[in-house]
Amino acid sequence: MLNKNNKILVVGSVAYDSVETHAGKRVDALGGSASYFALSASYFARPTIVAVIGDDFEQSHIELMESRNIDLSGLQIEHGDTFRWAGKYDPNNLNYRETIDTQLNVFAEFKPILDEKHKSTDVFFLANIQPDLQMDVLNQAGEKPKIVAMDSMNLWIENNKEDLLQLIHKVDIVFLDETELRQLTGIKDLIEASKSIIGMGPRVVIIKKGEHGLLMNSIDTDNSFSLFACPALPVDPVIDPTGAGDSFAGGFMGYLTSVGKGITEISVQDLRKAAVYGTIMGSFTVQGFSIEQLKLVSIEQIEKRYNEFINLTTVS
Repeated sequence: MLNKNNKILVVGSVAYDSVETHAGKRVDALGGSASYFALSASYFARPTIVAVIGDDFEQSHIELMESRNIDLSGLQIEHGDTFRWAGKYDPNNLNYRETIDTQLNVFAEFKPILDEKHKSTDVFFLANIQPDLQMDVLNQAGEKPKIVAMDSMNLWIENNKEDLLQLIHKVDIVFLDETELRQLTGIKDLIEASKSIIGMGPRVVIIKKGEHGLLMNSIDTDNSFSLFACPALPVDPVIDPTGAGDSFAGGFMGYLTSVGKGITEISVQDLRKAAVYGTIMGSFTVQGFSIEQLKLVSIEQIEKRYNEFINLTTVS
């Protein structure tokens, strides 16, 4: 039975994004991996954010997160400005974007701190931050949580590969896009590349393919490999793809958290439903700038879109 009171902890960034797409622009809109993840996961579970913000962070954004039952006890407030990012998307192809500006500000000195309540959380998501910080979070937790998932990016593969590989040995679920997976493993075939990651210790590898959906390779409860392909849900209009991957991860991990199982108890069916819910949460995010649409979604809309997705992909 699903339990929306089950807790999940996310360590990542809370930021202000300035974004321009074919549909317009936003300046200093709420962003960051932990923000998107937690808001998405909050429809399924009770997220805790561990991150850092500056003293310029708007109270209205604090109130928004608290209204979604997001625990901010791990949100550090430091003197200075909040992390800022600015980017511009190709108006003819939203798969391509140019980073205009990155200002780490207080995030540059971020050191995650877990209290005793945080350490006892059953599910951890290590969002896209430096691998040594992700490892530090796990070391602080002491006893390994029931499920540990992680995301990463090409920057850490290029510059911190050894730290990243050490971390992968200790986690259960790995999120990477297809380019990152090939870069990390040196293997062109995505299925073989995912198997090589599973050989390091994780039980699930999620290969993000943007507008083409995802591939997921996992170990079933009988220790056999199980491959799943999940298309993206077609939506119109697509306004801003920023945060879609983090929203996907929030829906995916939020659903798994609500199931309440340990990593070895999770079935292929659980994982596939999680992938669909994650896809749905990402589909809501891209229909607005920042969190504009994500924050307005209802459970009824999520279930309606879930049923639409099942009808779209079922042969009968």
